[in-house]
Amino acid sequence: MKEFNHNNDPHRRYNPLINEWVLVSPHRATRPWQGQTEEVNQETRPEFDPTCYLCPGNVRANGEQNPAYESTYVFDNDFAALKQEELHFEENPDEFFFKAQPERGISRVVCFSPRHDLTLPEMDLETIENVVKTWQFQYEDLGKIDFINHVQIFENKGAIMGCSNPHPHGQIWAQSSLPTLVRKTQDNLSAYYQKHGKTLLENYLEQELEKNERIVIDNEHFVALVPFWAIWPFETMIISKRPVSKITDFTPVEVSDYAKTLKELTSKYDNVFNTSFPYSSGIHQAPTDAKEHPEWHFHMHFYPPLLRSASVKKFMVGYEMMGESQRDITPEKSAELLRSLSSVHYKAKDV
Repeated sequence: MKEFNHNNDPHRRYNPLINEWVLVSPHRATRPWQGQTEEVNQETRPEFDPTCYLCPGNVRANGEQNPAYESTYVFDNDFAALKQEELHFEENPDEFFFKAQPERGISRVVCFSPRHDLTLPEMDLETIENVVKTWQFQYEDLGKIDFINHVQIFENKGAIMGCSNPHPHGQIWAQSSLPTLVRKTQDNLSAYYQKHGKTLLENYLEQELEKNERIVIDNEHFVALVPFWAIWPFETMIISKRPVSKITDFTPVEVSDYAKTLKELTSKYDNVFNTSFPYSSGIHQAPTDAKEHPEWHFHMHFYPPLLRSASVKKFMVGYEMMGESQRDITPEKSAELLRSLSSVHYKAKDV
């Protein structure tokens, strides 16, 4: 009988964060990026766009005017997915098929820079550090509100990810409940911590560093890696080496190192196909429910959809929608490629 080889044979991998499996089919695409890099038409944007509702001094869709901001700028989303209004509601304990409940929350937009023409990897480290400090302030500010129990910081980069405005920005959705995936993560992290007395990601990161198969970036305070259970072709995760539960626990040195990691990783992404690499990214950290959460370990997910080129996207359809997530290129192969890429943004090489 043939011996199993995870580089060649179909297999499933377990994700302990959310207690789910992913099907890996490496024989379908051993090294799909070979010969696949391509030049694409680069969109040239001005430093300031008078028609952009996120640029400094411009009027937004609701008629409010942005200040002439020179660093990060945060405002309540004009088209918020969540509302602060408290509603009267009586739950029917006998309801099963048509169960619903109101959800309170606050949605904010975070402009990373006044420059309309930049993306995160093209910004200098000081600007990215300001973004991190803004995330810290917003997490703490929103977390103090009595009905807010979870603060989700995220960025959708690129039109392919549904981003409606190219100005560099992210969002924060703070709400009264733990979202479904966060609840699943919370339950698994808690169970692991109670059993082992350490965070799940602390032990996982220790073993990943020993194996050194999926590491992309490794500095004093952070590691960026392709998770063993990654779903998206070039999915990565940033994990703090120190098991802190939230972004406000970072020291000034860690803030600086985190900014360096963000710049280096996103630059590597852009260098894959010499294009502005789209992704959805988000921070996972402790709930803001006024309880201690030693089981939480700060980490940040990056989910880019591109697969073979700057224009070929990985779709989650068919089997993925009906069965479970599936990928062809192994996490080890995508980590190998990302690790080999320069940390200097391809545009900066021409300067």
